[in-house]
Amino acid sequence: MGKSFEALQPEHETFIAKQHIFFVGSAPLSAEGHVNLSPKGHDVLRLLSTSEVAYLDLTGSGNETSAHLEENGRITLMFTALGGSPMILRLYGKGRVVLPGTPEWEELAPRFTLLPGARQIIVVHIHEVKSSCGFSVPFYIYEGERNTLQNWATNKGEQGLNDYRKEKNVTSMDGLPTTIGQKLSTDTM
Repeated sequence: MGKSFEALQPEHETFIAKQHIFFVGSAPLSAEGHVNLSPKGHDVLRLLSTSEVAYLDLTGSGNETSAHLEENGRITLMFTALGGSPMILRLYGKGRVVLPGTPEWEELAPRFTLLPGARQIIVVHIHEVKSSCGFSVPFYIYEGERNTLQNWATNKGEQGLNDYRKEKNVTSMDGLPTTIGQKLSTDTM
């Protein structure tokens, strides 16, 4: 039942625009490494073209996706219909991390509402789009966004967020360096 495409089709773009949540998957090359699967809420995803998307990544307790992208670039984004007609849509690609203060950040950031705690933008160049039925995905009702993370980031303040990132966001669970970690190591040299 699944179909494969080289790029996003108009119906995929329409489907993505209706979703309130998507999931990001990445993994290290090591067989012993941790596979990461992370849900993303808020209005943080932007379609840059039929073969490229980007999302605003907010500060969290880990930074696995960044470390995995630094190591091997592999990333998958998954969207699933939680209401309406069933469908699952996966975007397979190679990703990169864009940090604040870079020319690419200055180019991309105006496309987003910069939420409190924004730490990086993840850009994904899509090499395959796959749709599948989603027939077994249950219905869920969207009630609204949680503001907990934004409130936490606002209360931390910029210096508190920087300190937190230095403590929690410089390496992955498996000890792989993140883009933030690499920048911090070169800034302190």
